Amino acid sequence: MPAPTRISATAAWRDDEWLECVMVIPETPGVATFAFRAPSGAWFDYEPGQFLTLDLPVPGGAVQRTYTISSSPSRPLSISITVKAQHDSIGTRWMLDHLRPGMKIKAYGPAGIFSFHRHPADKYLFISAGSGITPMMSMTTWAWDSGDMPDIVFVHAARRPSDIIFRERLDQFANRVPGLQLRYTVKEPDPFRVWHGYHGRLNQIMLGLMAPDYLEREVFCCGPEPFMQAVRDMLNALGYDMDRYHQENFQAPVEKPADAPQINDITPDAATGAQISFTTSGVVAACTETDTVLAVARANGLNIPSGCTFGLCGTCKIRKTAGEVHMVHNGGISDEDIADGYILACCSNPLGRIEVAV
Repeated sequence: MPAPTRISATAAWRDDEWLECVMVIPETPGVATFAFRAPSGAWFDYEPGQFLTLDLPVPGGAVQRTYTISSSPSRPLSISITVKAQHDSIGTRWMLDHLRPGMKIKAYGPAGIFSFHRHPADKYLFISAGSGITPMMSMTTWAWDSGDMPDIVFVHAARRPSDIIFRERLDQFANRVPGLQLRYTVKEPDPFRVWHGYHGRLNQIMLGLMAPDYLEREVFCCGPEPFMQAVRDMLNALGYDMDRYHQENFQAPVEKPADAPQINDITPDAATGAQISFTTSGVVAACTETDTVLAVARANGLNIPSGCTFGLCGTCKIRKTAGEVHMVHNGGISDEDIADGYILACCSNPLGRIEVAV
């Protein structure tokens, strides 16, 4: 066994020095963590949540790919990224198939603005999906290593329990500090394995159960854009102060504040007029954007069967034949039905003029 590694440099690693791969760690199917050291012995200094850009020597010419750092600067001897190959991956696929310990690779960074070091708060809510868990792991490891009791609700969505990256490590953290609360939701359980967590897409009801004090927490979110859009819609509908919301798209992380994309989410406005045409009944009703289709129907003597009134049961599903609505539901309608033009009347707000088959 070689002698234990020691920090032998007097300064932090700079990206004019190549990195040496020292470990490849399988995580979940199709996911692996690559750990790197600086050959000079330099240590790594960065903010938890930042990213690296790697030069990858794929066939046909090198490509640059950006990956969030999954390790924490509180453990400065090495730096790690955790990657998941998508169906069209080139660089990531090369890493999983060819990058091995002893190989050296060029890297740039660290960089990025997605870090809770930039937004100090007493309480945090981390929300992630898939490999969007990587910056949350970095920040959680820092919180664990800091020696202070964290107050973090860690919400993660995955396809199956076996796809939850870092699950064992997070469980070990949470088993030792009550201030880290783990909340997982999955699309489906693993065959022949009992799952006691949440099922289905993350929604408002789940969020309220997972983190009842979400309004008091600083929110960090990372995942595919449709997932983050759904989270923003939930928080907007729940009255959350969106100035305390921070996000990172794991496919296009942001390097500087000036590069951050402008988020212009649609939020119904009580001062903006709208109109609903109930085409079957021949009723046309004026309303505002904050009125739901169900409330307007009832006010005009029309009956749309309903149950829960918060987008869970699906009883009030109707077909929209024209116009656009803003709908934040809690799982009571499928993506296929939405694509076919159906809405839930109880949680759909008209944007301008719409027509519904009622």
